[in-house]
Amino acid sequence: MTNQTERVWLITGCSAGFGRELALAALDVGDRVMATARDPRRLTGLAAAGGDRVRTAALDVTDSDQVAAAVQRTVAEFGRIDVVVNNAGHGSVGAVEELTMAELRAVLDVMFFGAVEVTKAALPHLRRRGSGAIVQISSMGGQLSMPGFGAYCAAKFALEGLSEALAAEVRPFGVRVVIVEPGAFRTEFGGSRMHRSAAIDAYAASVGPTRAAVDAMDGTQPGDPAKAARAILTALDHPEPPLRLALGSDAVDAIAAHQEWLRAELTGWEKLSRSTDRG
Repeated sequence: MTNQTERVWLITGCSAGFGRELALAALDVGDRVMATARDPRRLTGLAAAGGDRVRTAALDVTDSDQVAAAVQRTVAEFGRIDVVVNNAGHGSVGAVEELTMAELRAVLDVMFFGAVEVTKAALPHLRRRGSGAIVQISSMGGQLSMPGFGAYCAAKFALEGLSEALAAEVRPFGVRVVIVEPGAFRTEFGGSRMHRSAAIDAYAASVGPTRAAVDAMDGTQPGDPAKAARAILTALDHPEPPLRLALGSDAVDAIAAHQEWLRAELTGWEKLSRSTDRG
């Protein structure tokens, strides 16, 4: 068993990016971490950094047996789970017509269905303890979409919708849900982990700029993943953490502008919308 002042984290997708930085930030404050990735060989640096406060495990979130095993091992090694972070995922770019159904399902399997399965596997432990947090790594793309990011944003929209309902369901048990909405951060999002659908020439004007931006983004993003990790810890330390936490000035600006556009459109069509009520 751990000291009760320490949190025990189960984090998916720790080989790089937000998952790795969250693991390091948690270890830095004295917490304990079950760091997972599809290829646990990429976690050797975390294991060295954390000593006896970190364990590593293979976890493909689309594999139900591995999900159950990771949750069970976390409890066996550390005695409990306090924070679950659903971070595993990858980018995808392509117009809706360019996407194959297999490509769309693959994106949803990891970033939506995989996250849901990890959440469901961990929830009985959190619920019985009457405390804990579930951190869903979404994106500003969980609130707005753009040409070429339909599959990616579909997964994040779905995760946010489910997580908003989940937050209300588990709050009576003392369990909190935090949906994290980063902007562009210097992770591997735009590199080798970005899936690219085969292009159709007709979409060069609308999706071409998105493809070009993705190809050039690595190393130019304004966000610092280490600062993002520390911000998430700060939110979790608050007695009333937010349901949604935007990270990065670009995310704050984009989400605010989108909300204003939604409000303006709703107001502009309000008369017609209300006219459909039964008299």
